[in-house]
Amino acid sequence: MFKNGIYKYLICVLITCFCFMFKNDVIAFGPSSHEIYRGIDVSAWQGNIDFYEVKKSGIDIVYIKSSEGTDYVDRCFEANYEKARESGLKIGFYHFVTARTVYEAKEEARFFASVISSKQVDCRLAMDFESFGNLSDYEINSIAEAFLSTVEEITEKEVVIYSNASDARDVFYRNLNVYPIWVADYFVNEPENNYKWESWVGFQYTDRDYVPGISGRVDGDYFTSGILLDGDLIIPESENKPVTRKVTEYTVKWGDTLTKIAMMYDTTVEAIVQENSIKNPNLIYPGEILRITTPDNPSRNTEYIVKRGDTLSYIAEIYGTSVSAIVRENNIPNPNLIYPGQVLKIPTNISDTHDTGHVIYRVKAGDTLSQIALDYGTTVHNIAELNDIQNVNLIYVGEILRI
Repeated sequence: MFKNGIYKYLICVLITCFCFMFKNDVIAFGPSSHEIYRGIDVSAWQGNIDFYEVKKSGIDIVYIKSSEGTDYVDRCFEANYEKARESGLKIGFYHFVTARTVYEAKEEARFFASVISSKQVDCRLAMDFESFGNLSDYEINSIAEAFLSTVEEITEKEVVIYSNASDARDVFYRNLNVYPIWVADYFVNEPENNYKWESWVGFQYTDRDYVPGISGRVDGDYFTSGILLDGDLIIPESENKPVTRKVTEYTVKWGDTLTKIAMMYDTTVEAIVQENSIKNPNLIYPGEILRITTPDNPSRNTEYIVKRGDTLSYIAEIYGTSVSAIVRENNIPNPNLIYPGQVLKIPTNISDTHDTGHVIYRVKAGDTLSQIALDYGTTVHNIAELNDIQNVNLIYVGEILRI
């Protein structure tokens, strides 16, 4: 009986080892080809780059950030493209997706195509979609599919998905594997298997590489021949021209954060950080002057997803609008009752959103427009018009008024 037990144990061990070896052979997640190219991906974060030195160091491919959202062009995009082309590097472009709907995804795809219009590209056009907010997996994948298919349709060029290993495993659906993947996974010799893609065409192995010609750290990549395009390498001229832009100088006030300022100007924290070379996004100072580039004709309405702890007063303040306007726009029955995850349409057409020539007043319990107007030597009509208040008998405690 003892011998029979030993035999059974040894057989189980052998079977387990055999299955483990067989499993590893089947599910290996490696490069799509044996030919490997060294690469980097860059944006305005890297500042001025000497691409000749980059090329001499053995780098073959550079992916350049072109754009973000529907109106932000990386401030170093044109310079990076021209210098990288002159140095003889193979070039790819990537776009940072911020869309929250399929419609917005298609708009971003059109904007991406317009930014890179008429330029020569050697590598697949990359979608960088990694900031999901409160989106469901279904919404994320619908947005990704809409962006990728629209880019291919407009540019007539193939695309690639850039994703970290965990999102590739847990977020993106298997049907997206019709597009190859450029996967980010640090401090490993090979990326984690996601069980959806059989191989990778790009592997970002570090965000701390040091390359001659670049001051500071840069993302380091390996690419296979699967990242390269065949045929015509010129991006067709797009009918969707980039949005004209204007530059505003904003003076930081007490209590300001970059998140609040970005919301005020319908831009992103990353865009402000890049444009002003801010090293610590959590550290800005009262009196500091920030340069903010925004669309010349921004959308008059935007959407805001309510977070835990939000109030209508806070949301109105950061968007430069009024509680009354938000309540009316969204048919909110109780202005003191909003929910995390609720999507609000934010009207931003109150006079001049960023006008600093007005007094800011926060409504207190017992206030009326008549008393406030009397205190500030103005009229109820003027306050109502400036703050888009249609019912002068209805204001809310905590509401921010411009006077």
